[in-house]
Amino acid sequence: MTAQAFPSPFAAAVSAAAAHWRPGLVADRHSEIFAPAAEASGAGMALSLALDGLRASGLAEGRRAILWVQDRNAIRLGGRPCRAGLPAELRARLIHVAAQTPEDALFALEEGLRCRELACVIGELTGNPKALGLTASRRLSLAAERHGVPLFLIRLDARRDLSSARMRWEVHSSTSPPRRWNPAAPGTPSWRAELFRARGYRQGEWILHDDGTRLVAGPSQGAAADHGDLAAVPGDRSLAAL
Repeated sequence: MTAQAFPSPFAAAVSAAAAHWRPGLVADRHSEIFAPAAEASGAGMALSLALDGLRASGLAEGRRAILWVQDRNAIRLGGRPCRAGLPAELRARLIHVAAQTPEDALFALEEGLRCRELACVIGELTGNPKALGLTASRRLSLAAERHGVPLFLIRLDARRDLSSARMRWEVHSSTSPPRRWNPAAPGTPSWRAELFRARGYRQGEWILHDDGTRLVAGPSQGAAADHGDLAAVPGDRSLAAL
């Protein structure tokens, strides 16, 4: 008699519980975004995810401030946030902290997460500093969960390491969709985003851009016009449309 293999009950439960991520969901409390320092894809992705979460939770038009913390190397490589270039809903709400060291930046991030009057916290750190170990990552996750303030931590030129972040992305700039009425005009900034770890969501890949009113997904191949809502998952290479 041949033994028959049965799927693990735990694996089946995890598979059943995992859902497709899509724009419009309330942001998870602790997200990491791995991005090259030579392009602004990390900051663009963080802002888009933050604003998408604020829209979903009804806080996009509120008065709560946005805290943005950068260490010295992040400022050197990418510059400080330009208030005029931020989404209109966030321009008057930005609080910027320039930290000298990763340790100072992590302190500022954690203190910001403890302030429930903030709408969200964005951080930028370069590389894989020793200060950002698993213990420090857990402290950030616990603070974000306990006080209900989402954290979007941009990891510039960093390798994937241990982390307690609930969602972990890797992003790169992508070809912009053409303008409908003037294909020669500059297109909306877009990002190729890979969700390589998520609690409660399947891994997947998207081409994302913000059209000014919502976060949208588009197929990774070809431009444009027709956007759907399917998410890519391992074994199913269709891409979510944003």
